[in-house]
Amino acid sequence: MKTLKPEFVEYIPKDIDEGILYISIRFKTAVHKCACGCGIKTVTRFSPADWKFTFDGKTVSLSPSIGNWSFPCQSHYWIKENKIIWDNYWSDRKIKMNRRYYRLFKFFSSW
Repeated sequence: MKTLKPEFVEYIPKDIDEGILYISIRFKTAVHKCACGCGIKTVTRFSPADWKFTFDGKTVSLSPSIGNWSFPCQSHYWIKENKIIWDNYWSDRKIKMNRRYYRLFKFFSSW
């Protein structure tokens, strides 16, 4: 099973390494290379409308899942206790519905 090693940083480095989850608490952001191996930088921002970050003193988890549907690989996975857990393939229809829901959620959560 593939894992990501958490590395807490103030600033996300310009060049990021494979297998590292860079976490900036100051900027409420985590960055890693896509888990599929394509090498594309994946950015997750922490907020009630985006991703929730948890750290138990040893491992990190992000929620909800990471759907890289704008990437050629269209990878979809979870980061739970430093482990990559692959999720099912999503159809174009399901991706569109999820994006529509996400936009509505962000709109109403900003009230």
